Amino acid sequence: MKKLFLENIGLKIASVLLSIFLWVFVTSRGLSEMSLDIPLEFKNVPAGLELVHQSAKAVSLSIKGQERLVKDIRSSDIRVYIDLNKAKKGEGVYYLNKDNVKQPHMVNVINITPSYVKVLLDETITKTVPVRPVVIGTPESGFYVKSIDVMPKTVVIEGVRSELKKMYNLKTEPIDITGVNETFSHNVKLDITGVNMRTKSDEVKIKVIIAGGRK
Repeated sequence: MKKLFLENIGLKIASVLLSIFLWVFVTSRGLSEMSLDIPLEFKNVPAGLELVHQSAKAVSLSIKGQERLVKDIRSSDIRVYIDLNKAKKGEGVYYLNKDNVKQPHMVNVINITPSYVKVLLDETITKTVPVRPVVIGTPESGFYVKSIDVMPKTVVIEGVRSELKKMYNLKTEPIDITGVNETFSHNVKLDITGVNMRTKSDEVKIKVIIAGGRK
């Protein structure tokens, strides 16, 4: 039996190696790789906390699959997310792997860059602040602004503690009084650009009282 096995052993080994090579060649034929930039999503943010900062807003994802399938893949077909279900206030580091990716079943994820993301969470609070009207321009010659009434005078804002603790008032968008010569009223938007906060209403009513004569 042993003699039979050892007969032409070199030829048998060569046949096995050739079979393996042919299998790899056939299965790898037509495979293609592609890199896509995918927006990073967050889910299950704990109640009472908000996302303040993240070290990356998107990841570069390398995928591999049959060329005829890969060429039709779009960024919208793939999602990359971090589950914040167990997150705490402060900074956390979250490592990314295939479990963070939801992709079509016919492609495989082979690389994710960056490999981790730093996330900063802060406490959500509410705060009542006065509304500060912002006026630009000057009335017609001989007239002046006697007073400005704002309704409501205060608003409740909601946002992260680290930002709201530095806010003592909320400005309106600019109110142009260039060349006016009489009292007027209208609604004006609150200026919340660049601030991570919310209000129940995004505008207030203002009344600019114009008086004659010089101030």
